[in-house]
Formats: sequence, C-alpha cells, structure tokens
Amino acid sequence: MENLFAYGSLREEEVQKTVFGRILQGVPEKLLRYEVKRIEIEEEFGLENYPIITPTEDDSDCIEGIVYELTFEELQLSDTYEGNSYSRIQVPLKSKQMVWAYSAKL
Repeated sequence: MENLFAYGSLREEEVQKTVFGRILQGVPEKLLRYEVKRIEIEEEFGLENYPIITPTEDDSDCIEGIVYELTFEELQLSDTYEGNSYSRIQVPLKSKQMVWAYSAKL
C-alpha cells in the first residue's frame, strides 16, 4: 500500500468516486515547512488556477491535509488525474511519516 497526502481536490468525495471508484478513508495530518501557492495551468477552455505545495524555510509554515492509503494501481490513477503539470514527490509529515504528495513539475 502507498500513502498519499492530499491537500486539494483529492479530498473531495465526488473526485474520489470519479478517480478511484470509491470514497477514501483518511487521517488528518500536517506537512511542515511548506505553503500552498497557486499555479496557472492551461485547460481546454483557458487558464485555470490550481494549488501547489512549495517548500519554505519557515518552521511556522504548515499545510493541513489528509493521508490516504492507496493501492499502487490507485496511486497511478491519481497520477493520471493530476496530469502533466504535477509530479509526485515524497515529503515528511509532522508525524515523521514519509508519504507521496503532488507538487509542480520541475
């Protein structure tokens, strides 16, 4: 099983049903020394703003999210959902657990 930290639309039940075919059960968690910024991504009907995690040097910066346990196949489905503008990276949470999260593709 794989652990994914979700801070955006993957927390929404309708998105989960569409992407995974089920509603996920997760655990609240915090990602320290990161902040959420916005990026513009060109979509079919123009530019859209999306959240993106960005590392900082500030110990007070924190992102609240949910950690979901997924199968490897479900993790690949989330890669497809996030698209070409995001890449999956490993990040350490407040609990010291290393998990996957999506950030801007470099």
